[in-house]
Amino acid sequence: MEWILVSLASALAGFVDAIVGGGGLILVPAMFAAFPTTTPATLFGTNKSAAVWGTGISAWQFSKRVQITWATLLPAIGTTLIGAFAGAWAVTEISPDFLRKLLPIILLGVLCYTLAKKELGRDHEPRLAGRTEMLTASAIGLLIGFYDGFFGPGTGSFFVFLFVRLLGYDFLNASANAKLLNLASNAAALLLFSLKGHVWWHFAVPLAVANVLGSMLGTWMALRHGTGFVRSIFIGVVSLLILKTGYDAFLR
Repeated sequence: MEWILVSLASALAGFVDAIVGGGGLILVPAMFAAFPTTTPATLFGTNKSAAVWGTGISAWQFSKRVQITWATLLPAIGTTLIGAFAGAWAVTEISPDFLRKLLPIILLGVLCYTLAKKELGRDHEPRLAGRTEMLTASAIGLLIGFYDGFFGPGTGSFFVFLFVRLLGYDFLNASANAKLLNLASNAAALLLFSLKGHVWWHFAVPLAVANVLGSMLGTWMALRHGTGFVRSIFIGVVSLLILKTGYDAFLR
């Protein structure tokens, strides 16, 4: 029964993740509810074993329809790998509990800024170019990659927001580029969790299949409905993240 429930959660997580990130908001709590006595590192590792496939399929679908600036993205993918590997190692040594009270406050700031700037992410007008854009994207990859490996909730949403705010991308292009960085962070974290023995491989296949199916549907909807749709989902996901992380931090 547990694997059926978490597989359904994985499909929904893949759908949300493909559009704007934040699938961990769905799958990780579902796994904690289904397996309350399991160590967090194992649940995080098993989550990554599913998310990496859904994110990979979504990144491939986006790359066929949205122009990717590879000169900018390839170095950023490298720094994301480094950051995520370091973060995944850190969570096996240090508790991430100190982030619980800080995260909802940061997310609230992201939401308020997005709502106040109604034109934010509406038009694709990159404000940086060449080396400056590459270095900025690489810094984003390193920072959010570490966060993804260490803690995780809202990683895709942070990638999208920073690409929109710092690089001047619209929400659709930001989501497409964020998928590639999120794929790198998922892969690096999964490798570390695997080496540490924190992955339930017997759950990996059904979770991955469900995540891929949800991801394919989410990517199709994002490409079909465009920037406005992605922005609306972004606002909804960040709002839910604030409620969930706020509850965990201050009321639970």
